[in-house]
Amino acid sequence: MKISTKGRYALRTMVDLARHTQTAEWIPLRDISQRQDISMKYLEQIVQHLGSAGLVRSLRGPSGGYQLTRAAEKYTAGEILRTIEGSLAPVACLEHSPNQCPRYPICPTIKFYEGLRDVIDEYVDSVTLQDLADSGERDEEAVYYI
Repeated sequence: MKISTKGRYALRTMVDLARHTQTAEWIPLRDISQRQDISMKYLEQIVQHLGSAGLVRSLRGPSGGYQLTRAAEKYTAGEILRTIEGSLAPVACLEHSPNQCPRYPICPTIKFYEGLRDVIDEYVDSVTLQDLADSGERDEEAVYYI
């Protein structure tokens, strides 16, 4: 499993929205684009996908922009990544349930991959968007100047 650029940018976009929701009611896409160094064209594709999944909402017009549809602590990193990436399974044969692989009953490695999938799912689902937003803010506060 490898997270694509689109998945990484989606997670960064959601963190940006979580951080700036308190300071503005609607966050303009151009502001997110500048802060996150993501092209507007690519960001438009990402927020369209996030919007279709109900993770963000938008308002058109001069005072419009984007916002989260619920509190940041109600999102998980796993939910956001799966919205963009689909399955986070480490091997293709685990992407569907029940498993369709004809070798599944005799595969000597399937238990390993199932365990790996479970660890990945447990971790990404244990980290909230609020955790990520808070973590980044702490990192920014820890900048030392000499």
